[in-house]
Amino acid sequence: MSARVVLLVTTPRIAPGLLTREAWRTLEQAYAVWGRPDEPQVAAVAEAGIDVLAPAADQPAQLARDLVAASGAGDVVWVGSSDGDPGLSDAIAVEVSRLPEPPDVELLIGSFDVPGARLLDVVAVMDRLRSPGGCPWDAEQTHTSLVPYLLEEAHEAVEAIESGDPAHMQEELGDLLLQVAFQARVAQEHPSRPFGIDDVAGGLVDKLVRRHPHVFADVDAETAEQVAANWDAIKSGEKPHRTHPLDGVPAALPALARADKVVSRLEKAGRGDVVAAAATGDDPGARLLALVLAARAEGVDAEAALRATLRRLHGDVASPGDTD
Repeated sequence: MSARVVLLVTTPRIAPGLLTREAWRTLEQAYAVWGRPDEPQVAAVAEAGIDVLAPAADQPAQLARDLVAASGAGDVVWVGSSDGDPGLSDAIAVEVSRLPEPPDVELLIGSFDVPGARLLDVVAVMDRLRSPGGCPWDAEQTHTSLVPYLLEEAHEAVEAIESGDPAHMQEELGDLLLQVAFQARVAQEHPSRPFGIDDVAGGLVDKLVRRHPHVFADVDAETAEQVAANWDAIKSGEKPHRTHPLDGVPAALPALARADKVVSRLEKAGRGDVVAAAATGDDPGARLLALVLAARAEGVDAEAALRATLRRLHGDVASPGDTD
């Protein structure tokens, strides 16, 4: 069996030292292990009792020659750097192609990203943009100045979802995620009550667990209706200061969406009579509210239905350049 040059690749999003069993076995059995001493993964390997040799050269071509030459005595493992060692694999390919009996070259994946790992990159990039030496525009933004972008991205995300185009949805949801990350990064700088993305995520996790006792505790809820009832009861207990049935309904919602929310809240509060009375007038507002009630009776979201009609209208009207 010929000697090997093993390129050990790991993800920087997982704590150093959390490697697969195969990776540790390869490291322990290698003739020599090489790596840059300032790399966290190299430090973890060395802390485990494995001698790691620092390369004499940093340029990919020379480093490749040194690794291939060292493999003449046995397997050599290169502990990959966090920057991915650009150019090294190509340089090794060139080097082994010159040899009559080259060593085997193997890429060994030592750790894998877990689901959600790329969110760490979002946080890191946002921090870089907001920090000194980053982007001047990003550095000037405040919670208030970002509100128009949050609203715009939320509407664009809805439009993308209703388009049914997965690529469009992915892009727009990313833009919406940026607004959450941006707002959280700005909040870190509050002089007396700072919070960050971990606080936002932690609060969300706590809320989801607390409001799903049928999943995380011993409460029974076998239907969507029972789940919704539990959710409302728990939410009411969390927000005792909300005494009016319409407390918490955002005033910035589009009118049809807000009407649907208001009707839902009042009906749950046993005030359907107030809704019915408000929808019996002859003014345009009352007639629109009556249409919202009719849509709800049919299980239709009035806001979404109107958006769908407007999309059809847009498609039915030819652009000026399309006419003869």
